[in-house]
Amino acid sequence: MDLRSPAARAATVPRTVACALALLVAVSGCAGSGVDGTPGADGVRDPYFPKLGNGGYDVAHYGLTLGYDPDGRHLTGTAEITARAAKNLSSFNLDLKGLDVSAVTVEGKAARFQRAGQELRVRPADELDRGETFVATVRYSGTPETITDADGSEEGWLKTADGALALGQPAGSMAWFPGNHHPSDKASYDIVITVPKGLTAVSNGELTRESTKNGRTTFAWHSAEPMASYLATVAVGEYEMKTTVTEDGLPVITAVDPSQAKAGKKALAKIPDILEWAEYNFGPYPFSSAGAIVDREEDAAYALETQTRPVFPGPPETGLIVHEMAHQWFGDSVTPRSWRDMWLNEGFATYAEWLYEEDQGGDSAQDTFDALYEGEDAEDNEAIWDFPPAKPTDAAHISDAPVYERGAMVIHKIRRAVGDDAFYDIVQGWAKTYRHKNADTRDFTEYVEKHAGSDEAREKVSRIWGDWLYGDGKPDRP
Repeated sequence: MDLRSPAARAATVPRTVACALALLVAVSGCAGSGVDGTPGADGVRDPYFPKLGNGGYDVAHYGLTLGYDPDGRHLTGTAEITARAAKNLSSFNLDLKGLDVSAVTVEGKAARFQRAGQELRVRPADELDRGETFVATVRYSGTPETITDADGSEEGWLKTADGALALGQPAGSMAWFPGNHHPSDKASYDIVITVPKGLTAVSNGELTRESTKNGRTTFAWHSAEPMASYLATVAVGEYEMKTTVTEDGLPVITAVDPSQAKAGKKALAKIPDILEWAEYNFGPYPFSSAGAIVDREEDAAYALETQTRPVFPGPPETGLIVHEMAHQWFGDSVTPRSWRDMWLNEGFATYAEWLYEEDQGGDSAQDTFDALYEGEDAEDNEAIWDFPPAKPTDAAHISDAPVYERGAMVIHKIRRAVGDDAFYDIVQGWAKTYRHKNADTRDFTEYVEKHAGSDEAREKVSRIWGDWLYGDGKPDRP
């Protein structure tokens, strides 16, 4: 297939024809023609995952229609991707690992496509003009892959005892649908999944339809608020589903594997109270529903803050529920601009655990800070100082202790520097200002300095950045 740029193809045109074309372009001003379109980039050059995401367009909505057969591990899918061209495009890329693509259309017209590793390059029949909204439809099928991350953890499409579980951090979502798989491009979702009768398919957002026909059941889930693709999930299996409503009218939808039912229900019954506590501290809940998925311990090696419906491997402890619910504000609503900013997710969620423990009459956040810095177990926590939270060593270390615990220590240092009143104003203001948006570490430090209060407080927080956020080694204790 000829995927050369228009400029390259023009080199083969006779000079007289090329001059005539140039004159025509000059007269027309290229209005609506798209003749100067160029390919979109095959990555957004994330500092740790440079090939993730794609340039040249912004996705507004994913409409995913899926069918899954657990016995054969076979997935069929149609992805309707509504996007807006950020420049004149002759072609664009989608991230998709594995699976077989049978057809691609753009605005209803057949498009040429090419596969290269995790890249699906699409060449529309008509070039796309900057600002144009378009719909790309990809039909695909196959056995979705389980991906092993740089740190050895598994994500993507995980086989479970009775079905499957899709986890996407940081790159796993490209194993089950094509998309712009970088947290900087958020979109709304409609995910429709058809599975054998007797199984349940759970996803993000709210269940809008459930119907059974010819031995198969279809579940339709709608997520209106923007979501990064790594936070999308699908869980297929036997689940006991329950919907309750908080005092504020928020639906809480839970799905629990029957083998975890007794302990799982007891743990998840705490969600409404934890959400109420979180709203008091962080501001209004940012989504239209909440909930959780509890699978078996062997089905996944970690919990994940999948949007509105965190996934837990086995019944979670209270602290873990607090952590994943805090992520709905920090990580899911306020989403990192790049994976270098992951400490903004994990530092806040870890500090939420400290605050919750403090508010429940347990150790204060200062007690927890002191124990990490110089307590009896301080030697066991030496890994906290391996690198600064805002500068992970590489992709294999973005989920290491400095990102979590030392990230939480940075948050606590801010609290001590500005005082509780200013601190909670900063936390709630940050969540409000960047609600459903992306933000990076510089956005955060500038926001804190702007709202720190006195000149003395601003001076204190500026020292925190150098010593605790970006500084190498263990900072001196002031």
